Amino acid sequence: MLHSFLLSSLLLASPALAATAADWSTRMIYQVVTDRFALSDNSSSACDTSNRTYCGGSWVGIINHLDYIQNMGFDAVWISPIVENVDGTGYGDGYHGYWSRDIDTVSTRFGSTDDLKALSTAIHERGMYFMLDIVINHFAGVPTNDTVSQDNLFTFDYSELLPFGTEAEFHTQCFISDYTNQTNVEQCWLGDKVLPLPDIDTEDDAVVATLNAWIKNIVAEYGIDGVRIDTVKHIRHDFWSNFTASAGVFTLGEVLSENATYAGSYIGAVDAVLDYPSWYNLVGAFNDSLGNLSALENSPALASLAPDGPSSIALLTATFLENHDQPRFASYTSDSALTKNAMTWPFVTDGIPIMYYGQEQGYAGGADPYNREALWLSGYMTDKPLVAHAQSLTAVRKLAIAGNASFLTGPARWISQADPSTLMLSKLPLTTLLTNIGTMGTRAPTWSIPAGLYAPNTTLVDALACKTVTVDGQGGATVVTAEAGLPQVLIPASMLSKAGGACPALATGGSSGARQGRRAVAGLAVLGAVLGVLALV
Repeated sequence: MLHSFLLSSLLLASPALAATAADWSTRMIYQVVTDRFALSDNSSSACDTSNRTYCGGSWVGIINHLDYIQNMGFDAVWISPIVENVDGTGYGDGYHGYWSRDIDTVSTRFGSTDDLKALSTAIHERGMYFMLDIVINHFAGVPTNDTVSQDNLFTFDYSELLPFGTEAEFHTQCFISDYTNQTNVEQCWLGDKVLPLPDIDTEDDAVVATLNAWIKNIVAEYGIDGVRIDTVKHIRHDFWSNFTASAGVFTLGEVLSENATYAGSYIGAVDAVLDYPSWYNLVGAFNDSLGNLSALENSPALASLAPDGPSSIALLTATFLENHDQPRFASYTSDSALTKNAMTWPFVTDGIPIMYYGQEQGYAGGADPYNREALWLSGYMTDKPLVAHAQSLTAVRKLAIAGNASFLTGPARWISQADPSTLMLSKLPLTTLLTNIGTMGTRAPTWSIPAGLYAPNTTLVDALACKTVTVDGQGGATVVTAEAGLPQVLIPASMLSKAGGACPALATGGSSGARQGRRAVAGLAVLGAVLGVLALV
């Protein structure tokens, strides 16, 4: 039986911006856990993350702080799931949105349907994109029996799991026991004996039709421009193509795996995937001064492993340092230089960059639930060092997109360096210099820019510190020295704009530097001549 999603008032919905994957590739996403981002009344009530319960964040609260997000340079907002969740479990309440109970009902914990539509409208009026997080693979169920029966099974009131409601619409109960067995991953359950997560039978045609109709309607109802999909690897590949078509918007899938080939195999099933394989190496490279930089440098380009080959590098992946499922990076290290290096990488490499709320405030919570702190306790301060760092990164990325038509579609390339504590990444017009020497390093590591990467005698600006470097007569610079272990992102001064953005006081290209600046990127024309020193990621 096909269940229909109840539309409250389609005429009141904020229309989506009909953004394509190519449109999304130009964007930078700020991820929000609704319950922890902002209160409707702008108060600063306490929020104890260890309680695993609601702290009162709302969609109205997000509306009230869109300036905060946009002023950092972000032009897309990803919010946590909106549907009614299970509360009162052995692990607390579903304040985060990932324990669905009724996907046809919007959770009143975060506001009304009109509030959600108002959020969509407010985002779109700013020219920003609206991304919604969804969970398709499973629901959350509190067992009705206190102890399991002899066959080790729980019993549930399936009628509470809507819009389905019968045991036949879920996979047979079994917990995942072998992550190397794809059938086991797809057809057994996540969760545990404290909180089992009943797995939807996505081989059932009627169930599939229900889910496809649901996503089509919810996208239309709330003007959604893109969806982030939880636990994609737990549903068969061939489910996703029709689901994505039904959504009619950009789909970004979570495939939690260190294996780049495995994660890349889902590109095409959904539009893009989170670059988890690189994330593991990113954290390992910069979590201390002995981190493994070579693992990051040698990570295969996830997009290149797509089954049909990459149609466009940046369209197929999304890069990040933190999210709601992983410990915050600052829980690994208190070294500000290491944090700034790690934070830089998602903005200068291939893919769509994402920043998790609170990262800019230096939040340092460890594993769930401690990585889901209330942002209002920070006071939304804008004079914090990482807020400024985020603003510089978003500004220089926008300049790079404007200054090089191939920036989004051409792959980033590592340039070999003699110093083992340094990395150099070329994604023209940007050249990014990274190091894990840390703030307390006893020496100053150096980088060498190869000849031919830029036009001779080009003045480059480090967009993070607003300092200049001039390449020599062969288009290279023999030495660039790190200062206090900090990263650098170099861009031709002629691509900066006196009208604003990154380091406007150093702009040499007038109010619209991108057009003049293109001439400085001689490497785009002579890239083949320097491929000998470039290693494809």
